[in-house]
Amino acid sequence: MAPWQVDNVVAPFAYAPPLDLHIQQMKYANARSLGRAFGLLLAPAVRDACNSVDALVAVPLHPARLRERGYNQAIEIARPLCRALGAPMLLWGIERRHASPSQTRGNTAQRRASVASAFRIARNVAGLRIAIIDDVITTGATVNAVAGALRAAGAASCLAVAAARTPEAARQPRNR
Repeated sequence: MAPWQVDNVVAPFAYAPPLDLHIQQMKYANARSLGRAFGLLLAPAVRDACNSVDALVAVPLHPARLRERGYNQAIEIARPLCRALGAPMLLWGIERRHASPSQTRGNTAQRRASVASAFRIARNVAGLRIAIIDDVITTGATVNAVAGALRAAGAASCLAVAAARTPEAARQPRNR
């Protein structure tokens, strides 16, 4: 099991009806505009946790998935969140190296294996305190893999921020 690289997780809403349907629509039914709504909804809920971050990083999609979907839902959430928090978003130089299958059905071990070494950081993040933005946190495997890559590149700390958290994830410890 990979060590936990995330300092804290802030996901204020449960991935349960009706929110789960809206997140699925944003990801799979071209409801891109819901990203803005999620970002604006998240801003007041995560403001205190994000007051000491230097930048936000949206979980990157592999280029093939980005072409298929047409947009990255994490970026759609992060854009209005960045504006509301007054923090920059780091886009270039943070990449998903290989495509991984959808993680909607995988167990924890499968999810971790799927994203192990999936991310590459090709920019200077030394000493930065970074908030990693995603739509949903289930096992935490994806945000942990991004955090691992950021820390390996010199990031000082990594906070995971998501619109929602599955009930299983809510039972996991919030701090490492």
